[in-house]
Amino acid sequence: MKYIAPYWLPGGNLQTIWAATQSIKSLQTAHPTYRRERWTTSDGDFVDVDFADSAVLNGQLKPEKRPLLVLFHGLEGSSKSHCALAFERSARARGWAYAVPHFRGCSGEINRAPRAYHSGDYEEIGWMLEQLKAAHESVSGGPIIAVGISLGGNALMRWAQEAGSLAAQTVKAVASVCSPLDLTASGVAIGKGFNRMVYTRMFLQSMKPQALKRLTLHPGLFDAKALQNSRDLYEFDNIFTAPVHGFKNTEDYWQRASAKQHMHRIQLPALALNAVNDPFIPAWSLPKSSDISRHVTLWQPAQGGHVGFPQGKFPAQVMAMPQAVSTWLATHLPSETSRFSR
Repeated sequence: MKYIAPYWLPGGNLQTIWAATQSIKSLQTAHPTYRRERWTTSDGDFVDVDFADSAVLNGQLKPEKRPLLVLFHGLEGSSKSHCALAFERSARARGWAYAVPHFRGCSGEINRAPRAYHSGDYEEIGWMLEQLKAAHESVSGGPIIAVGISLGGNALMRWAQEAGSLAAQTVKAVASVCSPLDLTASGVAIGKGFNRMVYTRMFLQSMKPQALKRLTLHPGLFDAKALQNSRDLYEFDNIFTAPVHGFKNTEDYWQRASAKQHMHRIQLPALALNAVNDPFIPAWSLPKSSDISRHVTLWQPAQGGHVGFPQGKFPAQVMAMPQAVSTWLATHLPSETSRFSR
């Protein structure tokens, strides 16, 4: 991906913050009308999935073999996140169906089970993809491609690694965007300096209330006072994320959930896009050619920030990156769907 940042947005922090707070306004003027489905999980919980399908919404029949783009959002994200809105617009322009499965607790309603979601949640990713495959085959029969944003991208890559040769039976290609593929490196980085003051504080302002809501449903799940006093993601994960999801502690969680160490196992087309100046992800921790299988493509532009990539005249837009990733994904669609690959 060739990306040149606007001269008036120098540095990873500006490119990150501006895209999420200002460039998003151009997307909100044409907000998609989502169709929501609620799925029951095997543990008696639920996940909400938002679909955007212009053909259905306009009362038209779906074309056969229409591709489905699935987006897995990032930490505390949703179908309303700026990246989800941008990918929806890109999918719509290509005639693709589009779906955003919400991780548990991220759809606007607290889930029923004690568990939430985490960066290595590949089993949940696999279950969601299987449900989407079955549903899509029943109405269209087209191929599925998937993209994960930040946390969602790491989890998607972990699924591809664990699924091995079977992954290609479910999706044709996957992509991760600005994903912390080395969770330890990223976890340490986001707990320091400006990152700690701005991004960590922002995440914890959302994550703590969500966890405390679970505590009302499941008394004794964790130490409420310790969680309220947590000052960074390391402490939060040590109190909540790690023990609730079967990890010993933060170190165990970050090490086992990281996708980077397993990228040589991926056996389907996979794209890993990371800006070198991403404030969350140290450049030295990004995967190298020696870390990956022949199926993996690395895009590591110098600029872009964390899920930023604003481009163009003031106030800039954020479509360049989703369009580039969508174009890459389209090259891996079967030939019979070529009319959807423009």
